[in-house]
Amino acid sequence: MMAAVSAAELGASVTLLEPNERLGKKLNITGKGRCNLTNNTGIPELMGNIPRNGKFLYSAFSRFNAQDVMVFFEDLGVPLKTERGNRVFPVSDRAFDISAALERRLKKLGVRVVRDRAKSLEIQDGAVRGVTGEENRYPAEAVILATGGVSYPATGSTGEGHRMAAEAGHTVTPLRGSLVPLRDFGLGKTLQGLSLRNVGLTVFENSKKIYTDFGELVFTHFGLSGPLILSASAHMRRFGERAYHLEIDFKPALDEAVLDRRLLTDFEKYQNQDFCNALDGLLPKKLIPEVIRVSDIDPRRKVHDITREQRRGLLQILKRFPVVIAGPCPVTDAIVTSGGVKVKEINPASMASKLVDGLYFAGEIIDVDAYTGGFNLQIAWSTGRAAGVAAAEEA
Repeated sequence: MMAAVSAAELGASVTLLEPNERLGKKLNITGKGRCNLTNNTGIPELMGNIPRNGKFLYSAFSRFNAQDVMVFFEDLGVPLKTERGNRVFPVSDRAFDISAALERRLKKLGVRVVRDRAKSLEIQDGAVRGVTGEENRYPAEAVILATGGVSYPATGSTGEGHRMAAEAGHTVTPLRGSLVPLRDFGLGKTLQGLSLRNVGLTVFENSKKIYTDFGELVFTHFGLSGPLILSASAHMRRFGERAYHLEIDFKPALDEAVLDRRLLTDFEKYQNQDFCNALDGLLPKKLIPEVIRVSDIDPRRKVHDITREQRRGLLQILKRFPVVIAGPCPVTDAIVTSGGVKVKEINPASMASKLVDGLYFAGEIIDVDAYTGGFNLQIAWSTGRAAGVAAAEEA
């Protein structure tokens, strides 16, 4: 939609092929339906939140940055607000308002929206000549592939764009999930449904610390999810080659000395009770059996019999609870796709193919992906803008 608007604003005759019953199906579920449309920060910060090929986006961000995106949507009648972490949302908290504003702009500009699915590119003498859809053929002087990745295929992201790019001669790097829930080795089943707020998380790759964060996570039947886990997954990019484990800090607001004093206070209070009944004031009830299991302290041991060494071991578990990760969930469960059309084969200023004249790329189809916080949608807006402007100028 951004690419179509940008091209039409320059006077191009634009046809937008959309296989879904309505536009913006994936956009409407972003940010839990609230649409975290960008991050109100500068270009260095935007690039710093893109772990793969961030430098490729410098030109696109320079021409259409986060502040430009905010002005664009507010000019379309969507008031915005900035929340924690510089995340930008519509004041209404309705993603639909973003997609509806784009639809209104498309209509006003006379963009032709056709309910059809693109199946193949028509290429002749090294240049695009049009697109063949399931229903019709669409002649064109320029074509922008903005078909998304392979996450959430029910929204239309089925990988067709990657196939068409490959058929045109482009390299498509391996596709996998990013911002994806994680599978563990059975802990999730025990703790299923437990949600933890304000916990610390550290990620280890082959025992080397690679990432740390603070926030909310949830245990599921397959493992772990929640904002903290999704962000962490973006740093875990070598499953199959490297081993990953997590350490959860259940009490990040308390350093070890303060937490030890808290344990001593609780142990004195429950000194004549069984150990399994002494942690109610410290942890959620569902979590206590797992902490006791990892501590290797007999749950029926009287609290006054717990040794100093055992208490110190319990302290370490509360600050560094271990979870071994089996792997990521399938890419279809991911928020975004990592991998895509190789950036070395795309002009970073125009998003034009270096292999086929008149072919452009925008959004998740390109081998770039970012962390949570509005950065992935900023990529979509900036690359869509660049591709739309360049395609219109060529046409």
